[in-house]
Amino acid sequence: MIQTEEIRKTFGETVALGSVSVSAECGKVFGLLGPNGAGKTTLVRILSTLLLPDKGWAHIAGLDVVKDARRVRSLIGLAGQYAAVDENLTGRENLELVGRLYHLPKKERRQRATDVLELFALEAAADRQVKTYSGGMRRRLDVGASLVGRPALLILDEPTTGLDPRSRLDVWEFLQSLVTDGTTVLLTTQYLEEADRLAHKIVVLDQGKVIAEGTSDQLKDQLGGDRVEARVSDEGQFETVVAILSEIADGDPHVDALQGRVSIPSRRGAQTLTLAARRLAEADVELDDLAVRRPSLDDVFLSLTGHAATEEPSADEGSGGEGEEPPEEPPSSLIGQMASRTSRRRRREQ
Repeated sequence: MIQTEEIRKTFGETVALGSVSVSAECGKVFGLLGPNGAGKTTLVRILSTLLLPDKGWAHIAGLDVVKDARRVRSLIGLAGQYAAVDENLTGRENLELVGRLYHLPKKERRQRATDVLELFALEAAADRQVKTYSGGMRRRLDVGASLVGRPALLILDEPTTGLDPRSRLDVWEFLQSLVTDGTTVLLTTQYLEEADRLAHKIVVLDQGKVIAEGTSDQLKDQLGGDRVEARVSDEGQFETVVAILSEIADGDPHVDALQGRVSIPSRRGAQTLTLAARRLAEADVELDDLAVRRPSLDDVFLSLTGHAATEEPSADEGSGGEGEEPPEEPPSSLIGQMASRTSRRRRREQ
């Protein structure tokens, strides 16, 4: 569904994307991760025909996003980082407006608007102005609007940012049902739990380059599989614990003397845990905790980029982050003009 080859995009002297090549299968969730300014939004804008690459090419369902931009737009739905809904229109009117932009017949766009409202549990608020909606309701409406055209590819740029935990789970369940029905999803997110749960393939961008790709499990395996961790009660026994665990580790131990914690990589998980417990008991070591855990995507991200995924951009990165252009203000002028006409018509009818 998605294929790019050596995509490059610069803004002045800043390289937003440097020779990025990625691919995504049909009917799967493709996760795009990276810190602020990594190039995620720039790549999304190129794939959605909103931005031209300087070099390289990108195809959606075999269509070139530059040469066949009009046909590509008919295949995709896009929900950006900002909810592009008109607060002076009702939820239903916003969805029907999108149907008009897709040139759908009146009867069909009304039916699709009704379907989306039911799907996102917004029926009760369908005929209320969006200005009365909560932030979560607006976000659900915005994601729903991207589905009115029934796209083969749904592009979601951090879709659950600002949602409460319940609404986030609702969006996750809905995306899983879409994929089951054959829709391909491109998901950018800073919630690594989101990517871990939803994405069939993950690409990690940093400073405009692909630094890792694979399934969630494959990325975690790069850190050596499971880790056995011990936290020592008696500081005087800390060196003993380090020595014992180092003997049974499948790699170099990680030692945190300040916290009294030792962590070792293990490919045998529970077996290593059992062996560690026996040897530590034989040495009369007192522990506060001993456990085995699977590396999280947070661990992977920290290992790959040197910082957490949700780290805020520094002051010199600007509003768009280093390596990315500042975000456009939604909605677009065309949508705004059509929304204003619909709003005036509704007031006249009232």
